[in-house]
Amino acid sequence: MPNPRAKTLDELPTAVASVLDAARADLERLVRIPSIWADPAHADDTRACAEAVAELARDAGAADVAILVAEGGAPAVVAHFPAAGSAPDPAAGPRAPTVLLYAHHDVQPTGGDEHWTSPPFEPTERDGRLYGRGAADDKAGVMTHLAVLRAYGGRPPVGVTLFVEGEEESGSPTLTALLREYRDLLASDVIVIADSANPAVDVPALTTSLRGLVDVVVEVAMLERPVHSGVYGGPVGDALTALCRTLATLHDESGDVAVAGLLHGTSDAPDVDEPTFRSDVGLLDGVELIGSGSIPERAWHRPAVAVLGIDAPRVAEASNVLVPRARAMVSLRLAPGDDAGKALSALTEHLERHVPWGAQVSVVAGTGVAEPFGLTTTGSAYDAARRAFSAAYGNEVVETGIGGSIPFIAEFARTFPGAAVLVTGVGDPASRWHGIDESVHLEMFGRGVLAEAMLLAELAR
Repeated sequence: MPNPRAKTLDELPTAVASVLDAARADLERLVRIPSIWADPAHADDTRACAEAVAELARDAGAADVAILVAEGGAPAVVAHFPAAGSAPDPAAGPRAPTVLLYAHHDVQPTGGDEHWTSPPFEPTERDGRLYGRGAADDKAGVMTHLAVLRAYGGRPPVGVTLFVEGEEESGSPTLTALLREYRDLLASDVIVIADSANPAVDVPALTTSLRGLVDVVVEVAMLERPVHSGVYGGPVGDALTALCRTLATLHDESGDVAVAGLLHGTSDAPDVDEPTFRSDVGLLDGVELIGSGSIPERAWHRPAVAVLGIDAPRVAEASNVLVPRARAMVSLRLAPGDDAGKALSALTEHLERHVPWGAQVSVVAGTGVAEPFGLTTTGSAYDAARRAFSAAYGNEVVETGIGGSIPFIAEFARTFPGAAVLVTGVGDPASRWHGIDESVHLEMFGRGVLAEAMLLAELAR
């Protein structure tokens, strides 16, 4: 049942504190569900997670709850919470603004359960952090929204639409169809996306720029069939070496991306402390950072290219033959302001042009496509967010970029062009999103809940 609701801004800290223990317990409950939608073996787990979120929304006092599915897509949960004291007849008085609270309940694969300090789907607290796959990305976002609604007893000061998606980690392939079909159901004045991170556990951030993404599979062919490496090696090359030489041309000597025609941006953000950054990333001793410019420029405003995988014989299965074919997946992150279609063409042309020895090459676009995005940070919604988050965290809000891509943000902006979009979150550099030993800092989780609760109060004013 909903808690007695907070009615004033001054009552919020007490109301939020009263719901945090239960919110943490429900976060653990969600973490235990391996909702890896990208893995067909976990499709039923993802559906079970959607049902669990729907149940939590009902218990938080939602007026109505629905689980929506586009053809071939994962289940998404939509719940509505009317504003406290809202008039049923629009003619009876001014309408309270509507805020859409977004998060996603699907998670990344574990990367190998054996590498985790504790089992990835058994939430475990260590040193004030809760460890588990999805503990930060993004079930903490789901529970932030639900805890806020509980603090208000299910009747927030603004109208709220809770939207919890189930396929974000797969690139949200059916989100466009969902938004098209249920546009009126999801229409809002402000969209709060709890799927980002803060630079520190006590420093709140609003994410204002995101890099885009394209990827390709490049295949290099040299021979019709494997041949003896001793008999023919020398005058005849192998496809794996040709592929490696091709991939090596993607960076210049300093480690900057060498693909021509890509946009390179700049940043006014202060540089970060390199030893801290290296520690957060987990760089091995002696490994150098690559590229040029400040770390924020390299991570937020410039392209980055990585080889995500190679299809070739495993070392344990290798034999003395020249490999006839080899292929790799190449991922390219794009600076804000770039164009995904043009970048895909530039990457394709680069790979085709740099294959050595006359080898045959095929470059096929992958499914990972996201336009880069920049958010306008002026207006009353951003003013309200700065007041709320600064008060809750005790430090001024900073504006940051993220190097990752969130394709659906541009989709929301296109579908609801009049809505202000705020990108927030309760991760920090130690959260290890998508990595081994993912975690959320529990004290920061509490601050995030209070900040969002105060944001709704500020928006109501």
